[in-house]
Amino acid sequence: MQLPAPLGAAGLSLAAFPVTYVLNRSAVVAHPMAIAVMGALLLLVLFSIVYLQDRGSRSQDPLFYVFTVFSFTSVIDLIISLEEDGYISGFMEFYLKEGEPYLSTAYGIMICYWDGVVHFLLYLAMVTAMTQRKSYRTLGLYWLGSLMMSMVVFLPGNLLGKYGSEIRPSFLLNVPYLLIPVWAGMRLFRQPKSRPCCTAEQVAAEHQRSLYQRPLDLGLILFLLVAAMFTFFRGLVVLDCPSDSCFDYIYQYEPYLRDPVAYPRVQMLVYMFYVFPFFCLCIYGLLQPGCTWLPDWALVFAGAIAQAQFSHVGSSLHHRTPYPYRTPEEVWWVFLLSNILYAVGPHALAYRCLRSPGFFQPAAPTGQDGIKKHQ
Repeated sequence: MQLPAPLGAAGLSLAAFPVTYVLNRSAVVAHPMAIAVMGALLLLVLFSIVYLQDRGSRSQDPLFYVFTVFSFTSVIDLIISLEEDGYISGFMEFYLKEGEPYLSTAYGIMICYWDGVVHFLLYLAMVTAMTQRKSYRTLGLYWLGSLMMSMVVFLPGNLLGKYGSEIRPSFLLNVPYLLIPVWAGMRLFRQPKSRPCCTAEQVAAEHQRSLYQRPLDLGLILFLLVAAMFTFFRGLVVLDCPSDSCFDYIYQYEPYLRDPVAYPRVQMLVYMFYVFPFFCLCIYGLLQPGCTWLPDWALVFAGAIAQAQFSHVGSSLHHRTPYPYRTPEEVWWVFLLSNILYAVGPHALAYRCLRSPGFFQPAAPTGQDGIKKHQ
């Protein structure tokens, strides 16, 4: 008798606890190369188990197998974070010592928490939607942005930071988490969009509304302007801008940006070169009707910024970050407020796009009963 897919995925994921415990006790995986080979074999075995168990009866979508296997690795990441924070012991010591020692950093612990909780719940939700033949496109785009952001910061940070000389073969186990989301993203963008039905008249009416008649959009534009300036400013800070304001900020408000692990610097540069232009494009999309690309990309960037801000804020306050680089207690409220608002704004934008998409749909001839779907 087969279990429902979500229960099967959850049950398979919980097997990470006994598997890692046994491997931690085994001397066979004491060598870095052995750990890398064991990790690759484990992923292949998991994929084979999921594929054979399903046998095409539950889902024809290949992402079903990807999300089920990734849910297992999410639990492994949760085990790493819990062990590094002292809540459990005896599970992943071997891997952190000879596999990926940089996961012991504050940033490594934070991304493991995010993967072990947020990504795990997203995987279960998407697997459930697949088995019920429902659309998971919205959840998938959010997951895509979140996972890609973690990888584009985590991988370069490992190479450029103080752990660059301790790269082991297990580092290559992260490559699938960079390549598979690219393939998954192409599949997600090709899926039909699920949007509320808007008639041609409703879309035309939305297009004719001025900005002053759209107070939420006006507030979002003001947020995007401030967020874009903040993004650009922090990019200048990590690029060693000699101005007094940059010097005061990095020493008084976010000293974590000076941490030699390099993750915060890479994060701010990713913000500067990718998120800053996106904020500018969003302003255009809220001013110019018919920007069909905005709802999808707002979801992707909401997921990306949520993951980035959680990891950045958590690392700035975590005890694994050396004391000189932690955020001073006297400026906690400024630091937390600014960074929380920075994460909330993109979610408000994504919510606005999903709840009232008429403004972002292309104009259609008046008199039609609906709008054609534009992919």
